[in-house]
Amino acid sequence: MATPKLTFPASEPPVCSGIAGLDTLLHGGFTPNRMYLIEGRPGTGKTTIAMQFLLEGRDRGERGLYVALSETTNELRAVGASHGWTLDGIELFQLPTPHTAAVEEQYTLYHPAEVELGDTIRALMATVDRLRPARIVLDSLSELKLLARDPLRFRRQILALKTYFAGMDTTVLLLDDQAGGEDSQLQSLCHGVLLLEQLPFEYGRARRRVRVVKFRGVAATEGFHDFTINRGGIAVFPQIEPPGQSDVSAKPVESGIAEMDRLVGGGLAWGTTTLFIGPAGSGKSTLATQYIAHTREPASLYLFDERMRTYLHRCDSLGMRMSEQIDSGRIRASQIEPGQLSPGEFSHRVRRDVDELGARMVLIDSINGYLHAIPQSDAPLARMHELLSFLNERGVATILVLAQHGIVGTMMSTPLDVSYLADTVMMLRFFEAQGRVRRAISVVKMRTHVHESTIRELKLGPDRIHIGEALTGFQGVLTGVPRYIGTNQGLLDAD
Repeated sequence: MATPKLTFPASEPPVCSGIAGLDTLLHGGFTPNRMYLIEGRPGTGKTTIAMQFLLEGRDRGERGLYVALSETTNELRAVGASHGWTLDGIELFQLPTPHTAAVEEQYTLYHPAEVELGDTIRALMATVDRLRPARIVLDSLSELKLLARDPLRFRRQILALKTYFAGMDTTVLLLDDQAGGEDSQLQSLCHGVLLLEQLPFEYGRARRRVRVVKFRGVAATEGFHDFTINRGGIAVFPQIEPPGQSDVSAKPVESGIAEMDRLVGGGLAWGTTTLFIGPAGSGKSTLATQYIAHTREPASLYLFDERMRTYLHRCDSLGMRMSEQIDSGRIRASQIEPGQLSPGEFSHRVRRDVDELGARMVLIDSINGYLHAIPQSDAPLARMHELLSFLNERGVATILVLAQHGIVGTMMSTPLDVSYLADTVMMLRFFEAQGRVRRAISVVKMRTHVHESTIRELKLGPDRIHIGEALTGFQGVLTGVPRYIGTNQGLLDAD
């Protein structure tokens, strides 16, 4: 039985963060009138989240206050301008300068550590009392730690601020750059804690992820979730949860090649995953594309290996008219460059194509390219399982291409075993007969209905795909080195 999610009272709706994906993780947003900790190393996106939080409040008619303890107001405005934002309507409070500090201190060089903590807090409280803001950001706590000079004084000051803000009807974000490491005592004082991380890779864009460490009173979504920082702000990509099962058409997904459809017992089923597996050059991508090209349903394909120009030229030459169908908008084709996307971002791009653009078929070519092009640091198989479960529940026909290592000889293992996730597995092999290198195709797994257990010859070109009649004279197909010992009568001729 599913655990019921906690909800807010009608009188206290959640405070939206301004980031749709983050609000999804928090089941609506922040609990109002509480204090939260956003922690992460420099460059992880804390300031950007804080700005979007205040901008969302401004758009809702709420007054916001940004307390800049480590940056100048000009620097903050420049950060906002880099995203195309204006901070007009948001009050910016900068750390008091030597001119507002006690005269007897006689500061000759401005540094946060030289300003007394009491003066800073009094100036902050005076600003809050004057503005009565609904949203407050303190950036960053490392400066207050320097002013406090010892952990006990710092903790007492944060506790005093929490008590002070509790009577103000305001939601507060505290930003911490973890300069002194993780502070569990600080986490215990806050109603919720978000951890931001930046994971650099040897090649491509660094990957960022967020985790809800703590969130009192709400069953927030746990685990790490990818996010990106682009012009316009932060986009969070929550892990995709399979929706309720959609209606699935009983009509099979046909390839348009009669022999191919007979091989799979009439056609593929909607809401299932089909895997084409075999060595490089055996025809996996071409056969997978044939299904996309033949159906009249909207489709999306993602290329990780082959360049788009080469791909379209090959498909068009086989009569698939892919260029024409892409230009018409029925098929959306994307070339994914190495290091361009995180796993979560890719899954949400596929989800957007399905939910918003109406894609009924999805082709990923190939899983090998996916693993190399998208930075992976955790559970790539679980990521793929999550995506396929979503697509299947949506009634989408999903086609995957997976290359085995090697071309001839015994096939080596694959980089990721997704065969158990697939409802249909089609295996392709090379074989030799009459002094020619030929291709063979067979179906080794199909969950939805009965399929042929035969092996057929596959021939590509020059203007279409040819599937031969069932061949009975094979030995050693499953070893990766098939031998044809039958007669030549069933083979496709050279012409």
